[in-house]
Amino acid sequence: MARFRKILPEAIAILLFLIYMIPFALIIINASKPSLDILRDPLALPENISVLFANIARVYSSPNVQYPSAFMTSTIITVASCGLIVLISSMAAWVLVRTNTKLSGAIFMMFVAAMVIPFQVVMFPLIAWFFQIETFFGLRSFAGGSFRLLSNYPGIVLAYMGFGTSLSVFLYHGFIKSVPLELEEAAMIDGASKTGTFFKIVFPILKPITMTVIILNGIWIWNDFLLPMLVLGAFGGINTLPLAVNSFVGSFSKQWDLILTAAIMVMTPAIIMFLFLQKYIMKGMVDGSVKG
Repeated sequence: MARFRKILPEAIAILLFLIYMIPFALIIINASKPSLDILRDPLALPENISVLFANIARVYSSPNVQYPSAFMTSTIITVASCGLIVLISSMAAWVLVRTNTKLSGAIFMMFVAAMVIPFQVVMFPLIAWFFQIETFFGLRSFAGGSFRLLSNYPGIVLAYMGFGTSLSVFLYHGFIKSVPLELEEAAMIDGASKTGTFFKIVFPILKPITMTVIILNGIWIWNDFLLPMLVLGAFGGINTLPLAVNSFVGSFSKQWDLILTAAIMVMTPAIIMFLFLQKYIMKGMVDGSVKG
């Protein structure tokens, strides 16, 4: 009986793993077949695995996708957004924890409340707000030209920063509570400023939760389709990888072999990042929520 109790959780874990891997297996299987074979029998195994590599070459060289450009765009947006989220969220959480007043508590609860607001509720007001800001600054000179938020990097990065800050502040807030206050007091006695204390003493201690914040936001931003479509895609000019994949979806026909191959090419960088940084996820999540 004891052996059965030991084996049962492992068997359930293996079963769940297989169930969750089915969609990924189907993507790889069908990306290795011509489009007609996918429509004929999507569950059949591919006859020639070399079709996958041929499809990868077709996606990479497709003028509609422009994979290198889309890859660079997604990288810039993801890195810039994650960097700003980490910087602003960690500083905001540190101030909220160390201030410890009713006002700071109320502000923190506002961040927590913002986590439950669906993006779909605010997406159209967001675009309207961006358009109004463009209209306002378009009447004046700003940094040598009009101030653009739509179809431009600052707009999409600002949007991701706003939507990603709530969860990040929540995670940092719980983790910072576990940081001994004596370390900061000792640094200030030695003459360090508040800014120096944060960046030289506190921020290095936040490495586990910082990695967690980067992974959670990075994977979300990298794979996101709806927000870039609203802020970038509707106005042309800049394409992220998910938007580039959508170019294979036509009004009357869909190139399923290229769609699935492009999906693999989009997922691979995020999977690699997750595999390298996964050891920080559980530690950061536990320290950021339980200790809080």
